[in-house]
Amino acid sequence: MALIIPKKYKQKLLPETTEVAIKMIKDTFQEKLGRALNLRRVTAPLFVLSGTGINDDLNGVEHAVTFDITCMGNRRAEVVHSLAKWKRMKLGAYDIAPGYGLYTDMNAIRTAEDLDNLHSLYVDQWDWEQTINEEDRTLDFLKATVNKIYCAVRETEWMIYEKFPHITPRLPQMVKFIHSEELLQKYPGMTDKEREAMAAREFGAIFLIGIGAPLSNGEPHDGRAPDYDDWITENSDGFRGLNGDLILWDPILECPFELSSMGIRVSAESLCKQLEMRGCTERKSLTFHSMLLAGELPYSIGGGIGQSRLCMFLLQKAHIGEVQASIWPEAQVEECRRHGIYLV
Repeated sequence: MALIIPKKYKQKLLPETTEVAIKMIKDTFQEKLGRALNLRRVTAPLFVLSGTGINDDLNGVEHAVTFDITCMGNRRAEVVHSLAKWKRMKLGAYDIAPGYGLYTDMNAIRTAEDLDNLHSLYVDQWDWEQTINEEDRTLDFLKATVNKIYCAVRETEWMIYEKFPHITPRLPQMVKFIHSEELLQKYPGMTDKEREAMAAREFGAIFLIGIGAPLSNGEPHDGRAPDYDDWITENSDGFRGLNGDLILWDPILECPFELSSMGIRVSAESLCKQLEMRGCTERKSLTFHSMLLAGELPYSIGGGIGQSRLCMFLLQKAHIGEVQASIWPEAQVEECRRHGIYLV
């Protein structure tokens, strides 16, 4: 999306007060998230070795930032895109029981991003993962988990309101669950982003189910790598997919605002199907994939929740650069400044 300049935008908090509020949001939300999903915090890597299959491939086309490790014979390492696979391996290594899990601070550099109000070169999110039983791999379990996360978001929003009463809550009481195929049928002449916007505007908060599998028009709603979320398994609503995106409506930017991507993770069976559909069955020999196929990793559900995005939304900012330090095109910085949007 192109840079959006809201009409009559006015900061709700001065920059120094914003810094205080950011810490309040991060401290509050991660405590509520951990309690809601029985998660404990762990330390996570900033980079992993290339060629292991551990890094997240996102949509399967993004290139990671890489560097050589001199003391290891110039072996190549790459900055993580997210920790989707690493977390599941950690669940197995720590032998975490079903119903319990972990979360961590994930920091990434995504050089292919188009920089605008919502997208930055620097990505910070809470990556979380929970061990589940095989019988929990259902749409109902996914929805119940989404509701717990959404409740933590709303409680954090009310905390901000109590501290800063002029920042009034905007989120609806409930999140609306809708499948991407249902959106396609409802708005057949629109693009995927236009369909998202229509639904997010109508309901205020949606969880869009089924990201990655081809829809009835032959195209997926959006890209998803084949080896972490399960997007091929048929669910109880008759559609494919045990994953989705939590999308809010931002009345300041007047656009959909993706806060979280999450899902029930692939089983050995769905991993094989998805690798075959994407034409990358050679990945089966990689470290993560071979462990999963050998039954050495637990069933799990997990995702990522944007830290700066949550702060941006709850503090009613117009640009993610108001709540995080990054690099922006000079023309964008100047355009924002002229309209009272000051980037860190």
